[in-house]
Amino acid sequence: MKTMPAGEFKARCLRVMDEVRTRRETVLITKKGVPVAKLVPADEAPAEVFGCMAGSAEIAGDVMAPVTPSSRWRAAR
Repeated sequence: MKTMPAGEFKARCLRVMDEVRTRRETVLITKKGVPVAKLVPADEAPAEVFGCMAGSAEIAGDVMAPVTPSSRWRAAR
């Protein structure tokens, strides 16, 4: 874990946050040598459930036509 004084963190805040994100390494921020904050990488966002299978199926044939001919339906007799 990397340790950094608060003054240095204040001067390089955005750069340090980018490094934490890319390297996935925690930074401990100190004030007069005493730890006051810890910058940790954010958890990865969970995969979205809705739309996760988009584009993985293919329509084959006529989806509007009945599966069996109407002559085999009981209601049609």
